[in-house]
Amino acid sequence: MSVVSDPGPRGDAAHQERSSAVGSAWTVAPVLLSSSQDVFGLRRTAQQAAAALSLERPDQVRLATALSELGRDRLGCRGLEVSFGLVPPGRPTALLVTFVWSAGPPPARETLDLAAKLVGIEYEARPAGGRIVVSQPLSPEAGGGDEQHARLAEVLKAVARSTEADDLRAQTRDLIATLEETRAQREELRRLNEELEETNRGVLALYTELTQELEATNSGVLALHTELEDKRHQLQEASEAKTRFWTNISHELRTPVNSVVALSTLLLAPSSPALTVEQREQVELIGSAGHTLLSLVSDLLDVAKAEAGHLEIHTEPVDLRLLVAHLRGLILSGHGHERVTLVTPRAEEQPPLVTDETLLVRILRNLLSNALKFTERGEVRLEIDVDPEPSAPAVLFTVTDTGIGIPPEELGRVFEVFYQVRGPHQSGRPGTGLGLPYARTLAELLGGTLTLTSTVGVGTKVEVRLPDLGHEYTQRAQNRKGGP
Repeated sequence: MSVVSDPGPRGDAAHQERSSAVGSAWTVAPVLLSSSQDVFGLRRTAQQAAAALSLERPDQVRLATALSELGRDRLGCRGLEVSFGLVPPGRPTALLVTFVWSAGPPPARETLDLAAKLVGIEYEARPAGGRIVVSQPLSPEAGGGDEQHARLAEVLKAVARSTEADDLRAQTRDLIATLEETRAQREELRRLNEELEETNRGVLALYTELTQELEATNSGVLALHTELEDKRHQLQEASEAKTRFWTNISHELRTPVNSVVALSTLLLAPSSPALTVEQREQVELIGSAGHTLLSLVSDLLDVAKAEAGHLEIHTEPVDLRLLVAHLRGLILSGHGHERVTLVTPRAEEQPPLVTDETLLVRILRNLLSNALKFTERGEVRLEIDVDPEPSAPAVLFTVTDTGIGIPPEELGRVFEVFYQVRGPHQSGRPGTGLGLPYARTLAELLGGTLTLTSTVGVGTKVEVRLPDLGHEYTQRAQNRKGGP
């Protein structure tokens, strides 16, 4: 075979036909197929050309097999020629093999289907003869178009005419190589199947283990939920029992304490027999202790009612000026520290507020008494302002002192019922630990909040924000009058 580059259209019809078969590809001068020996040579040539263009071994065998089958099918057609070509740069790189014949029957459908399973095929039927173009894509690693064309030309120059025995031996070698490759692939497939089965067994075992663990966890969660529900019922029962206890004991304590307070008042009355100085001091001490105990019992009863949800709120307009004066009288009557000054707002116009006055007095009394108790010198100040937050009308009560302060680690516990911050400051300052929890409970009951900040050695600041319940008060008043 002689190798030529297709320079473009030429005058003879045969060449134009061949050129149209491969388009603008680089082509090799065609050879005639007229015998079975030529078909054997075509198979061998195709395999060597594919090897020169760096095709994989399976692709070489597929290309050679497809060309061999097409050659046998077309053998006997008039003017049967086969040419090799390469698609030039600018298009997908591929090896093209073109069959052209001038007269003869069309190719068998079975042959075309078989070849199409192995390589790319284009068949064109003509009034006289036909054309089949076989395309085999090349790997980008095979080099550029010029390099591929040079290798293909070199291989086809060296192709020698082979005998039938040579072709049979080549086919046998190909068959053996294919069988070896098939066996290797079968072994690899078997190994992969074993690995997959092992993986599946591991996944199944893991799934089983996770399922068992999940079931055990679910059982544990269910048991824990049941236990928590039992604990909740127990705590609820304990809370109800505690509330009943405080309610009952408060009522039982209030009667004798009232008797003690009343008797001490009678003994100190001017109409009673005269007492010595020592007796008067003892009776006054009894009366003071009775008032303190009565106040404590009232607080305990209110805490129990609040926790049980039985503490009723009676909202009325509050005159904050009178309330401050009343508080000042209550606090100063029991205040014995001359080095501590109680500062309250001046008797000027105060912001309007509708709330439960009794509960508000108890809140502020507890906060002021607590502040005075732990302030040795300086001042305790009460301030009343309109809450600057525009969300809803509210009044802000602020109690500040210059007392000992509360350590940071104790701030989280000062609102626990009966908890007291331990330290030297407790000496001479008896208490129950109800003041702050009681004040916060009442503030929340009124729809407000109570917050506390403190610095050791500097003092404590407590802010109580209470909403104006005027809308509820107006609505209730209208309901009493039968209004809309």
